[in-house]
Amino acid sequence: MARLGAWIEPHPHGIYVPAADAWIDPSRPSPRALITHGHADHARGGHGAVWATPETLAIMETRYGPQAGNPVGYGETIRMGEVDIGFVPAGHVLGSAQIVLEHAGERVVVSGDYKRRPDPSCARFEPVPCDIFITEATFGLPVFRHPDTGSEIDKALAALHANPDRCVLIGAYALGKAQRLICELRGRGHADPIYIHGALQRLCDLYVALGVELGELRPATDTPKAELAGHIVLAPPGALNDRWSRRLPDPITAMASGWMRVRQRARQRNVELPLVISDHADWDELTETIRELAPREVWVTHGREDALVHWCETRQIKARALELVGYEDEDD
Repeated sequence: MARLGAWIEPHPHGIYVPAADAWIDPSRPSPRALITHGHADHARGGHGAVWATPETLAIMETRYGPQAGNPVGYGETIRMGEVDIGFVPAGHVLGSAQIVLEHAGERVVVSGDYKRRPDPSCARFEPVPCDIFITEATFGLPVFRHPDTGSEIDKALAALHANPDRCVLIGAYALGKAQRLICELRGRGHADPIYIHGALQRLCDLYVALGVELGELRPATDTPKAELAGHIVLAPPGALNDRWSRRLPDPITAMASGWMRVRQRARQRNVELPLVISDHADWDELTETIRELAPREVWVTHGREDALVHWCETRQIKARALELVGYEDEDD
């Protein structure tokens, strides 16, 4: 009797599905690639052909130029070789998807990166019961329990209102986090213009073109210092402490990331206002998702694999770490 998932081949540079002759999120150019989402550690350029959601393909084209893309909408099923393949919302960023593979009487779900909390900038995670759940574990330690998002947004707004002569400069990853923050701010009643670093412009424009309302955005570069006082400025994390930020009006430096739970990381970046806002599942969400899906096996692609594998094994769920390479923690 063949072992469960014998038709799935994990390799250090990606997951290969021979019966479909396709790779999932390969870290090197591949003839046929199934892509979970548009972050650069999962979606690379140079593939022969790409299958992804329309939004992910648009993100890849914005970053890498024209793609040999095959769009697959949420809820749509395609046949590749001997495998039925579907894309289901992962709740990570716009267009992010879990890839559902069905073959030989088994269902395998590859989560990609995911979160369970609502996000006004993307479709919410949809649970799919399966035989094997291939999951991330970026925040796969019990210490990582993310606070309420609204409370973190309120911290930024309170700092802004208490310091009208300063700006609040928030570091946010250019794809997903920046647009989510804008939407969350709007949802908390912040209707003022939000100023953005030039590196965020293209992807913010793309989100708007794809139907995500962001409100009034203005370029921060070349805007007079006095005009920025009393406003929120968004920039990629690398710009928080470089020459670009020195022209801002006494900025309150913030960063939105799940890693802001770790005080040392906040200190390393000279962050005055850490905002624990993550686009990844925390420990409770990782474990509750496994309980909900009730898979026979759990495979962990990257992150804090050992703790999640141990948690599974103590509950009589067979688990293994795949130790894929090339997936970064980013500045989530």
